[in-house]
Amino acid sequence: MDTAHCEIVERRHIRTDPGICGGKPCIAGTRIRVWDVHVWHDLRGMTPEEIVGEFPQLTIADVHAALMYYHDNRELLERQDRRAREFVEHLASEYPSKLDPRSVKDGPDDPVSS
Repeated sequence: MDTAHCEIVERRHIRTDPGICGGKPCIAGTRIRVWDVHVWHDLRGMTPEEIVGEFPQLTIADVHAALMYYHDNRELLERQDRRAREFVEHLASEYPSKLDPRSVKDGPDDPVSS
């Protein structure tokens, strides 16, 4: 695929808007970030078809465009993720939770004790 074709695919499927998801690249018309698609596909092993099954507003072309964008801009996206994680760590250290850590269970379905 030549560079011009890749740019057309990117413009058609991927948008970056400061008012949406903090300016992080998203699939056009959604708030699904390119980073999310990368995580589902590359880290969790979901196929493009499985991702579309979970998010029917997406097309297979959207998923492939997001993966292409990720691989073409990997350093930028990983730097954005690193900064976001550092910011969360900073906030957690500045504003510790007021919840008793013993009251929070490990699993997402476990009830929180009162």
